[in-house]
Amino acid sequence: MAHIITPVRDEVVTNLALGDFIFITGYIFTGRDAVLPRVVSLFEEGKLGDLDIDLNGAVIFHTAVSSAGIGPTSSNKFDIEESIPKLSEAGVKIHIGKGILSKATIEALRKFNSVYAVVPPVTALLSSKVTKKHIVAFPEEGMEALHLLEVKEFPAIVAGIHGKTLHDSQR
Repeated sequence: MAHIITPVRDEVVTNLALGDFIFITGYIFTGRDAVLPRVVSLFEEGKLGDLDIDLNGAVIFHTAVSSAGIGPTSSNKFDIEESIPKLSEAGVKIHIGKGILSKATIEALRKFNSVYAVVPPVTALLSSKVTKKHIVAFPEEGMEALHLLEVKEFPAIVAGIHGKTLHDSQR
């Protein structure tokens, strides 16, 4: 069991292993299909700083934020999975969601020393770990806007790291 504080340092990721239980404390960005490609575009255009977004050592949770709570969405949706390599290149160290990622995405995680972690869809538990939240960008997207959450002991399981996935070990 690893207790991780954001921003996440490279050596923290290097020391994680497939199947590790992790508990994240600090700040987590949120984003889904509507927002993550926009964040990638900002990175590619060198404009993340214009919105005061620093992804170095960041964690991104694939979710929307609503009054009903937070829960993972499928990370293998096209617009989400396609964003993972570029966001890892931009400095994101942990991507949290659910679902099986492609081998190419897992390889990109390895290349940029990033992690894919999964959480079961337990909205009440995850919502209880959020201590603060606010919209960082794209408020017009409503609950799918880019949010920044402050969390304490946010649980997840490492499902993709160092070029391997939990899915591979089940074959």
